[in-house]
Amino acid sequence: MRAPKPSWLKVKAPSGENYTRIKDLLGELKLATVCQEAKCPNMGECWSGGTATFMLMGEVCTRGCRFCNVKTGNPKGAIDPFEPEKVAYSISQMDLKYVVITSVDRDDLEDQGSSHFARTVSTIKKLQPDLIVEILTPDFRGNKELIQQLADSEPDVFAQNIETVRRLTSSVRDPRAGYDQTMGVLKTVKDHKPNMYTKSSLMLGLGETDEEIMETLRDLRAVGCDVITFGQYLQPTERHLKVIEFITPEKFKYWQDVAEGMGFLYVASGPLVRSSYRAGEFFLEGVIRKNKKENQENLKLEKSI
Repeated sequence: MRAPKPSWLKVKAPSGENYTRIKDLLGELKLATVCQEAKCPNMGECWSGGTATFMLMGEVCTRGCRFCNVKTGNPKGAIDPFEPEKVAYSISQMDLKYVVITSVDRDDLEDQGSSHFARTVSTIKKLQPDLIVEILTPDFRGNKELIQQLADSEPDVFAQNIETVRRLTSSVRDPRAGYDQTMGVLKTVKDHKPNMYTKSSLMLGLGETDEEIMETLRDLRAVGCDVITFGQYLQPTERHLKVIEFITPEKFKYWQDVAEGMGFLYVASGPLVRSSYRAGEFFLEGVIRKNKKENQENLKLEKSI
């Protein structure tokens, strides 16, 4: 039996004109969003506010992480070759300002889906050059070439979630994932594209200690991670890991202050915060658009000299 949720974890059911419109369009095009698959508590707020997270390469993941509600199994190589165009078209019809593109793990594919993921990002960018695109990626088993291929598709933010502290990784994540492997993904992106923003996320409430969280934050900063989010782990079903502790809003505020003091560009920390979180995306959108404007002005100045 799952423990009852404290009052600060209760949210209203999603609603609103934009939410309904996006839900209907996704149904028509048979596209998946992690918002729906993971039963995100912020879905209504995000869709109504102009952000959404799309999930590529089907609804079946080859990994079996013990916290995740996405279906797991063997997709047997099945993939929709027209998905990049479908996703790009649907986004163009949704009046979105910031999109997050993620995917299931596809260990059954030769390149683990990296080329399909990259083509989706490139297609979106070609159709809507001004749209801010964040990608939340698999770890590609640490293959640097595949990670660099995806970074070369020019997303604005590259995210890979560490999920939990080192000690708990083996009991929380699939055996093919790993603490050091995720750190390696973030380092590879920064080494390959130093100006690309990188991002990660931590779930709290799985039994981690303060010292272990501090170690994880130090490790993330050591590989140049720019953005960190903290959220409460919630048990999706009886077969998933149990919640060890419900973290208070005050404790989340503490971790926000600590992470900001360590030099992270942006920190989102709260019980209902998820790796794709509208407040963080709004902040990043402002930073990215400001940088693009400054770069364009500098380029014009150089040409005029």
